[in-house]
Amino acid sequence: MVTPVHRVLPSPPATPAHPTDAPAPSPTTGPTGTPPATLSAGAPPTATSPAGPPPTATARTSSAPSSAPLSPAVRAPSFRHLGPQWYAPVMGTAIVATAGAGLPGDLPGVRTVCAAVWALSLLALVAVLGARALHWRHHRDQAHAHLLDPALAPFYGCLSMALLAVGGGALVVGRDWIGVRAAVALDAVLFGAGTLVGVGAAVVMPYLLIVRHRVEPGRVTPVLLLPLVAPMVSAALGPLLVPYLPPGQTRQTLLFGCLALFGLSLLATLLVLPLVVARLMTAGPLPLAVTPSLFLVLGPLGQSTTAAGNLADAAPAALPASTPYGSALAVLYGVPVMGFALLWLALAGALAVRARRRGMGFSLTWWAFTFPVGTCVTGAEGLARHTGLVALDALAVALYALLLAAWATAAVRTVRGLVSAELLAGPRRAPAAPRPATARTR
Repeated sequence: MVTPVHRVLPSPPATPAHPTDAPAPSPTTGPTGTPPATLSAGAPPTATSPAGPPPTATARTSSAPSSAPLSPAVRAPSFRHLGPQWYAPVMGTAIVATAGAGLPGDLPGVRTVCAAVWALSLLALVAVLGARALHWRHHRDQAHAHLLDPALAPFYGCLSMALLAVGGGALVVGRDWIGVRAAVALDAVLFGAGTLVGVGAAVVMPYLLIVRHRVEPGRVTPVLLLPLVAPMVSAALGPLLVPYLPPGQTRQTLLFGCLALFGLSLLATLLVLPLVVARLMTAGPLPLAVTPSLFLVLGPLGQSTTAAGNLADAAPAALPASTPYGSALAVLYGVPVMGFALLWLALAGALAVRARRRGMGFSLTWWAFTFPVGTCVTGAEGLARHTGLVALDALAVALYALLLAAWATAAVRTVRGLVSAELLAGPRRAPAAPRPATARTR
C-alpha cells in the first residue's frame, strides 16, 4: 500500500568553489549569526562588525485605510537604503572630465566634451546631495545605522571627494562654460566644504573603527582607505586655487596647507595598506562582490603623484625660491609610485577578471574602476608635463582609454539599475523556513 508522506526537504547549502569566493557577509548580519538578508545591487558588500547595531530591513504593514495621509517614511520609500556610496558615481564622472582635459595633443572638441561631462557630474552631485538630504530627513534611523556600520561608514569619505572633484573640474574645464570668476567661486566653496568633510572623515572613521567597529584581520578590505584618501584629493586640487589668491601669506598658507594634507593622507595610507596586503596574502582573494574595491588602492597612489606635480606647478607663485626644486621632487616621488601603481593595477585587474568569470555581478562597487584609475591618468599627465617623456604621454592615453571603458560600463549599468529600481531596493530577507514538499514512499 502506498502511503503519502509529507516531508520537509531542506535546500542543500551552496558550496563555493573557493572559500573566499563566498559572498561577503551582509550588513544585515546580526551579532548572533542569524541568517542575513540578501543584499540588493546597490548595497556595498563588505564585512560588518558585530560591535555595531546592524541595519535591518523590516517590512512595514499598516492597518490604516488607504485614504489616510502617508507618513514621511512612506512618501520617500526609495531613499531609505540610499547610502553614502552613491557619491562614487559623481567622483567617477568628474574625473573623466578632468583627466580628459589634460591629455596630450589638441584634438578639436575634446574640451567641449569634457566640459559637458563635468556639467553632468555637477548635476549628479546636486541630485545625490538632495537625495541624501531626504534620506537623513525621512530615514534618520537608517542613516545612523549606516554611520555605525563598518561596511558603509568609510564611504562618507566619498562625499568629500565628490565635492572636491566637481570643484576642481570647474577650474579645469567648467570655466569654459561658466566663466573664470564663477569657476573660482564654485571651486572655493566646494574645496572648503570638501576639505572640512575629508579631514573630519579621516579623524572620525578611524575613531569609530577603534572604539565601536570590530573588523577582524580576515575581513579587512581596501574600503578602509576611502576616508584617508580624501585629504590627498584636497592636496591635489588645492594648488589650482593658488594663482587666484592674493600674493604673499594667503598663497603660502594654502600651499603649505595642501602639503600638510599630503602628509596626513600619505602616512595614514601607509599604516592601513599593509593590513590590506596582509589580508590578501594570508586569507586569499576577496569575496567576489568586494573584488572591485582592490582598485581603491590606486587612489592614494595616483592622487599623491598628481598632488606632487600640482604642488610643484603652484610653488613658484607662492614661493619663488622653490622653482628649481619643485619639479625635481615631483618626478623623484611620482615615478616610483607610478611604477607600483601599475603593478597593483595589473594585480587588481587579474583578480577582477577572475571574479567576473566566477559570477561577480554588478553593484555600485564597480565605480571603484573609475576614480582610482582616473587619478593614475592625472598622475601620468603630470609626470609627462615635468619630464617631457613621450612614453608617459602614451601611458596617460592608455590609462584614459581604460577609464572611459570602465566609466561607460558602470554608468550604463547604474542607469539600468535606477530605472528598474534594483539599486534603490532594500535587502530582502531569506525565507524563514524551507518550503514543504510532498514525496511518496513504499
